[in-house]
Amino acid sequence: MLNRVNRVAVIGTGFVGSSYAFALLNQGITEELVLIDLNKDKAEGDAMDLNHGLPFAPSRTKIWYGDYSDCGQADIVVITAGANQKPGETRLDLVEKNTRIFKGIVKDIMASGFDGIFVVATNPVDILTYAVWKFSGLPKERVIGSGTILDTARFRFLLGDYFDVDTRNVHAYIIGEHGDTELPVWSHASIAGTSISEWTKNKQGYNQVELDKIFLHVRDAAYHIIEKKGATFYGIAMGLVRLTKAILQNEYSVLTVSAYLDGEYGQSDIFVGVPAVVNRDGIREIVELDLSDEEKQKFEHSIEVLKKTMKPVI
Repeated sequence: MLNRVNRVAVIGTGFVGSSYAFALLNQGITEELVLIDLNKDKAEGDAMDLNHGLPFAPSRTKIWYGDYSDCGQADIVVITAGANQKPGETRLDLVEKNTRIFKGIVKDIMASGFDGIFVVATNPVDILTYAVWKFSGLPKERVIGSGTILDTARFRFLLGDYFDVDTRNVHAYIIGEHGDTELPVWSHASIAGTSISEWTKNKQGYNQVELDKIFLHVRDAAYHIIEKKGATFYGIAMGLVRLTKAILQNEYSVLTVSAYLDGEYGQSDIFVGVPAVVNRDGIREIVELDLSDEEKQKFEHSIEVLKKTMKPVI
């Protein structure tokens, strides 16, 4: 008889953490879900609220609020805690305060005996994923940031909307920093096996100027959403659930996550958003895209900015 069940621990039950827990429950991805937050009343309230939805859930899930000791038996610890991005503030502005917060969080998690996979969502996600790897001492394959998973989703949605095609049939990537220096990989963007450049040539009314505007909407989406509602959380929560599913169900799926580069793309000692194969062990391998010269330059610039920003704090 199989007694082992999957357990996911969520650190931080703010907008992102609670949205992630709600989406996770609705999709029936894990058997156990523990919510951990400094604000114990908030975590307890969320656990109660989620439990009341169990009669409508696709599968049984044990949900409770707990503490860091509950991470010892967790398969995945998802960190969404930390200071939020404020209007007018970039993701990189958060680096110092959130690195400081993360040092204590990771120390407490590792003291529980945790030996699973870390998923990091807090911004600046690439730098904080590197910090979790350093603080935890876990293998690089088992520390994963949400990276450009949301940016890629935004990109696919807007391209699908522009071409009037189901977004699930649009294949395109945003790579680099999850932030202002990210870049679209136009050289590998396609719909139904046909490159985006061919679509713009063969159909009237489409042009590269409009496509470039689409990327700007992708890059700046968080600023616009934060200005209108204070924070972004539904999209990233869905992205985190997709990543969790890929891990727990051993999918070998390709997702644009923040992964450690050790020579790939000619870069090393950095976590950054790139396509990677994800399975039950974490990152199986980095997918190296054959970038155009312009894309290579932009990717290198993105990494230079990340390294310069993280140098004083890690």
